[in-house]
Amino acid sequence: MTVTKMSWRPTYRSSKFRNVYGKVGSREHCFDGIPITKNVHDNHFCAVNAKFIAIVTESAGGGSFLIIPVNQSGRIDPHHPKVCGHQGNVLDIKWNPFIENIIASCSEDSSVRIWEIPEGGLKRNMSEAVLELYGHSRRVGLIEWHPTSSGILFSAGYDYKILIWNLEIGEPVKMIDCHSDVILCMSFNTDGSLLATSCKDKKLRVIEPRSGRVLQEANCKNHKVNRVVFLGNMKRLLTTGVSRWNTRQIALWDQEDLSMPIIEEEIDGLSGLLFPFYDADTHMLYLAGKGDGNIRYYEISTEKPYLQYLMEFRSPAPQKGLGVMPKHGLDVGACEVFRFYKLVTLKGLIEPISMIVPRRSETYQEDIYPMTPGTEPAVTANEWLSGINRDPVLISLKEGYQRPSQLVFKAPVKEKKSVVVNGIDLLENVPPRTENELLRMFFRQQDELRRLKDELVHKDVRIRQLELELNNLKNAPNNM
Repeated sequence: MTVTKMSWRPTYRSSKFRNVYGKVGSREHCFDGIPITKNVHDNHFCAVNAKFIAIVTESAGGGSFLIIPVNQSGRIDPHHPKVCGHQGNVLDIKWNPFIENIIASCSEDSSVRIWEIPEGGLKRNMSEAVLELYGHSRRVGLIEWHPTSSGILFSAGYDYKILIWNLEIGEPVKMIDCHSDVILCMSFNTDGSLLATSCKDKKLRVIEPRSGRVLQEANCKNHKVNRVVFLGNMKRLLTTGVSRWNTRQIALWDQEDLSMPIIEEEIDGLSGLLFPFYDADTHMLYLAGKGDGNIRYYEISTEKPYLQYLMEFRSPAPQKGLGVMPKHGLDVGACEVFRFYKLVTLKGLIEPISMIVPRRSETYQEDIYPMTPGTEPAVTANEWLSGINRDPVLISLKEGYQRPSQLVFKAPVKEKKSVVVNGIDLLENVPPRTENELLRMFFRQQDELRRLKDELVHKDVRIRQLELELNNLKNAPNNM
């Protein structure tokens, strides 16, 4: 007779993060009076780095976003300068992880633009981008910077395509064309050699981005995937989505075998999209629902039970989106391990939420701050495109991080060609980017066609008249 030994396991595994708590910034540390966009697109509409916070705003005629220095909190002037070059609503914004004054944006106008923000922020409205990138035939909903190269940017459009841009030449160099519907989310592994995507076609994919080859694919019938995130170097993926009973759910996957999730866990019966945030340094996962006021957090391990629920930060104000401060911008003296910037649309407010590990000692806590990716790229754009993978360049946060290299973004100088027809430069006039623009162009072309037809008729008549006159002239001497 075999006896199965039951291993007893405490409900709480011993963890240094079991008492992490969320602390809301005081009123003077919040950003107030911001006309946050009312767009219902499922993005965060907010991007943060150690210098600036960028927020997509509500604006008439085209899209715009605010850039505010992180240390200039308080009430924002209603006439604060904006970045306002897009012709359609701005759908996503992301700071370059290596050059802190470079931000990328994408829009309903089907363009991706790269902006250079002056030191200290904007003094006047900015409408000239350092680079305008056209390659998508429909609006562009997502952008992601490559995690180890400063010159590579990925964009996903409503044309179901992902374009890889080499910003050193200002051109798309690869196209990933394996999706049959709108791409909902993109996430990279640590060295950027793999890309995970979730898509409206209900499939989860792991892609080799340089070749566009799909390495793994899951057809999610029971777990409709919305968002996906790589869990650092664990060779795991985490997805958030909806179960067949319409409850919110998370699932853990092996990146090398997507045939079945390792575990699935029901969260609740609410309807808002669940945004996952993963901190590879602490192995902590944060789940924030769109329209919720709370943020749940878990600890993830490679062994069972894989997912350990820790705690929940609660707040009555619903969040539209959340920006995340990079590690080198955190307050290590206060044992801060993560910081959100929460968008509260109804109040026009952005409030910082610090996740803090309670410690009595005031010395540097090395165990909660391992070496972490800094602001130095590991590979150039050409190196990565040629097949080289390198892990991120790590830094220590111990001595109050000082950036070693001062990278500067050099926009490629493009030789201006022109093809002029009837005084219209065909290369200068890019395709229409919005429905209204398309209609205006259509009616303009209809008018132009009518004018050209009338001109042809007049010319035909004139040719006939000239032919008759010529005949008259030929016949004239014979009649004399």
